[in-house]
Amino acid sequence: MSTIDSTRIGFRDALLHLAQQRDEVVFVSTDSLKVVKGEPFLEQFPERVIELGIAEQNGVGVSSGLAAGGLLPYICTYAGFLTMRACEQMRTFVAYPNLKVRFIGANGGLHGGNREGVSHQFIEDIGILRTMPNFTILCPADGKQVYQAMLASVDIDGPVYIRIGSGREEKVLSDDSPFPLGRIRILFDEGCDVALLSHGFVLNRVLEAARRLQEEGIKAKVVEVATIKPLDKEGLAAVLHATGCAVTIEDHTIINGLGSAVAEIIAEMAPAHLVRLGLQDVFGQSGFPDELLDAYGMSVQDIVDAAKQAMAKKTR
Repeated sequence: MSTIDSTRIGFRDALLHLAQQRDEVVFVSTDSLKVVKGEPFLEQFPERVIELGIAEQNGVGVSSGLAAGGLLPYICTYAGFLTMRACEQMRTFVAYPNLKVRFIGANGGLHGGNREGVSHQFIEDIGILRTMPNFTILCPADGKQVYQAMLASVDIDGPVYIRIGSGREEKVLSDDSPFPLGRIRILFDEGCDVALLSHGFVLNRVLEAARRLQEEGIKAKVVEVATIKPLDKEGLAAVLHATGCAVTIEDHTIINGLGSAVAEIIAEMAPAHLVRLGLQDVFGQSGFPDELLDAYGMSVQDIVDAAKQAMAKKTR
């Protein structure tokens, strides 16, 4: 039976911890306090909650001013309402002056689909921010990893984007696993037949695919790429040199996400055969997360088949 490890609660608990340690931490809410069950933060630090209502562009502008004044603002709402509605403000008023604003994007990927559907299902957020200079982009796997990512990234200069989900994520890693800021992490290593590269809320099914491949005599590496920017180019190149083929699996459009980032490494540093699994230039639809991931080509069997496809290309 799977264990739920909410990424939203992971963010909230880490924010509470940081606020207890640092007076400069503030929470900027755009009618989003309840999205992350932030009432405990409001009770403990009412003077450090800035509620602006449904006004994300204004929220980013206010956050930039707070950061310029020496505070450390965390603004959390749905991922698309930040990266799309407030994209220009994130670029011009935060990324360009390289201010320390922390953006927390909820409902990343297909995971919010059963409650709110395509309007609150954000499959483009990473791709949008990959184009912006100065941004650090983090995609933790579960709630405890969000907590660790918050702690690991607190002192990074410039803006940070942390992708979280719907609050119903499965536990992937042990509670005490540190977040590998700026580095890849190998979660399963049986050999060099194929590399399975992934991050975020699909990692459990990637690990299951690796175990199925092992039963068939195929030796896979499962590599978590939780820091999308700056990318661990050397670490990825070493894996690609060793395996000669890879599959990327991402709860995101394949355009300008993890698959595109790995393709860039392949083109410039480590020639290898690549199969990209993710949203194939289509929108999602309403449905439960596991059903949607299966429907859009990211089932365990899809990952197994893609690994064999990548290996066949290598053989040829």
